[in-house]
Amino acid sequence: MKDFSEIKEQVKSKIAEVKDGAQLSEFWQNYLGKTGVISGLMKEMKTVPPEEKPLFGKAVNDVRVWAQEMYQTKQAEIKARELERRYERETVDVTMPALKRAPGNLHPITLIKQEMIEVFAGMGFEIAEYPEIEDDDHNFTRLNVLKDHPSRDMQDTFWLTEDLLLRTHTSPGQIRTMDAERPPIKVLVPGKVFRSDSDATHSPMFMQMEGLVVDKGITLCDLQGMLDKFVQQMFGSGTKTRLRPSYFPFTEPSVEVDVSCFECGGKGCPLCKGTGWIEVLGGGVVNKKVLENCNIDPEVYSGLAFGIGVERITMLKYGISNMGLFFENNLDMLRQFK
Repeated sequence: MKDFSEIKEQVKSKIAEVKDGAQLSEFWQNYLGKTGVISGLMKEMKTVPPEEKPLFGKAVNDVRVWAQEMYQTKQAEIKARELERRYERETVDVTMPALKRAPGNLHPITLIKQEMIEVFAGMGFEIAEYPEIEDDDHNFTRLNVLKDHPSRDMQDTFWLTEDLLLRTHTSPGQIRTMDAERPPIKVLVPGKVFRSDSDATHSPMFMQMEGLVVDKGITLCDLQGMLDKFVQQMFGSGTKTRLRPSYFPFTEPSVEVDVSCFECGGKGCPLCKGTGWIEVLGGGVVNKKVLENCNIDPEVYSGLAFGIGVERITMLKYGISNMGLFFENNLDMLRQFK
């Protein structure tokens, strides 16, 4: 019994030193665990005379129960302290002003893309999306791009295999639409395109919007009338268009489309480089070979097609001089577009 008194004093001393859950767990292992001091007392049972074993066992059990009560009391104290500290950490002063979170806004390219889609949707265009990974047949061959055309070279096109590539324009959408539908066709194909080019006004990845109309009696006049409506919606009611001869394999005749400078009204300024006109897109009458490649009779149907760079329109409308600003995620720049 003298040894048990010493153990009790030792338990009291150690439990008083416990400050947290880790120390409490260590106390349990040292005194109440399978290899602890109190459990070790039962090993002495073999040295106790038979007539004293019941008394010895009861005494050991009483020490165990007493130590467990000490443990549970300390455990409750530690839990109460931890809960109190948690309450202090999580206290919310409801009288304090709330944190202000600035509302987000759409990216300028997204804004212009949506605005352009709304303009053409108002003219009856359907909206279609097609794969960004294309094959040679849709991206070049059936668009009348010859095998030795410079646009097929690796310095212009991102080739993935001998036949697959990242599309260089949204014009493959013309082929896929004419394969799937019969005239009359009126479709707008927005999406990302990829070219090996990078400077202040060019990016390896940019957004383009392809327009295609196929029906009986479609002419270049229809293209200009449609684009007149588009630029007036985008840049103001007084904006005019001008067509200049150009060349694209998939249109004949082909034109570059200029708009009258909306900054100076055509008088000449730094934006239009003193000419009064700004180039915005390319287009033309769909080449008869392209119609034939899609099993559409060019003697019955004709079409118009155009391709617009969304970044180009965005830069002009918002006065942005460097295309790289669109991709830098500069919040000070992006917050200007509400």
